[in-house]
Amino acid sequence: MHISTITFYPLLLATCLLVNLPSSLALASDTSGPESNGFDLEVHGYGDMQFAYFDHGLNQNQEGGASQDSRVTFDLARLIFEIEGKMPSDVEFEAEIEFEHGGTGAAMELEYEEFGEYEADIESGGEVVVEQLYLKKQFFNQRISIKVGRFYVAYGLLPARHKPTDYLATIRPESETTLIPGVWDEMGFELKYTASKFSGTLQLVNGLDSTGFSSQRWIALGHQGRFEVVNATNPAVVGRLDFTPTDRFMMGTSVYFGDTVGNRPKPDMGDMSAPVLLLSSHFQLNHQWLRAQGAVLYGHLSNAEEISKSNRLLSNNLDVLRSAIADEAFGSWLEVGSNVIGHRVDPTKHQLEPFVRVEYYDTMFSTGDNTYDNPRFERTVIGGGVSHTYQQSIALKLDFSNRSFGEPDIRDEKTVRLATSFLF
Repeated sequence: MHISTITFYPLLLATCLLVNLPSSLALASDTSGPESNGFDLEVHGYGDMQFAYFDHGLNQNQEGGASQDSRVTFDLARLIFEIEGKMPSDVEFEAEIEFEHGGTGAAMELEYEEFGEYEADIESGGEVVVEQLYLKKQFFNQRISIKVGRFYVAYGLLPARHKPTDYLATIRPESETTLIPGVWDEMGFELKYTASKFSGTLQLVNGLDSTGFSSQRWIALGHQGRFEVVNATNPAVVGRLDFTPTDRFMMGTSVYFGDTVGNRPKPDMGDMSAPVLLLSSHFQLNHQWLRAQGAVLYGHLSNAEEISKSNRLLSNNLDVLRSAIADEAFGSWLEVGSNVIGHRVDPTKHQLEPFVRVEYYDTMFSTGDNTYDNPRFERTVIGGGVSHTYQQSIALKLDFSNRSFGEPDIRDEKTVRLATSFLF
């Protein structure tokens, strides 16, 4: 089926459901919002500031790994504004704007008038990104909802657990943010069903661009953002199922599948297909004195060697890594902490949690016959520290981590981080 047919009918259906559906047909929809001609708006968000010490340099591609160094960095990691509102006919919308590292901007254009070369317009360092912008409509006592727009991809644990108070360490799990786009967002359509203990999500979103795939980050940099328009010639399908037997425990699984060749900026691989299959499982436990969470991620990329060959011929102006790509990648992480003052102080006000986090991930978990399995991309991170949270809105964290590699001759990398964050 041609891509225009794939995208037109879901768009038509979603538009009719979101806007034109008569209230008499919206059976038991949420009536807590404003009147049909009303409008309600809320603004909230969070901020995160990082202070770090590193005992290693930035260049890891040296014999023996990164050189010994002594570096300190200060970083306005992110400031997020979340805007939520209710529109006529109980249509909801949400927008999320992220300012990273103080705010920057960059745009890239494909200039066919200049021999088909890529041109980048860099404005300043940092990034300002619209991570979410969607319309939402709920039906049947809020059991069913549909979304149209840009939203988080329902894969892994981070889409629902990415705020600073959701995890104990100073940074998000690097195993998850290295293999796949960190807090992954795409444009498309979502259908979600929620029952008392189960929830299921089905999404149709734009796919990845395989020109961004690499040895170090696997498919993560295939997230489209270099151009003003997102290619959706190859869409992707995402499915997720979560089981919540109690309000303190959740476990689930998710799957992602989509081709990547059709979303390249130029049709340089002909009719070849190179789909990505991602599988994951995750859990989250939040007891009064114990907090634990983790995830396991696995991915397979078809025709990875052919993508590697094509990427070597890409223009330097595209600013991609052009390194060999593995057939398979694997990642896992586990974080456990205990509130040591929970029996003395009201846990809704203060939480003091020593914790440990263990991660293992390999972006070259399995390679083709002609691809070198570089051991520097097999990484184990062991860390720990302490997190203090006040009224679930202000957090101060201190931790230490040691990153080792699949080759003993590669030098370990040690990092100490202090983070302060807030929710509003």
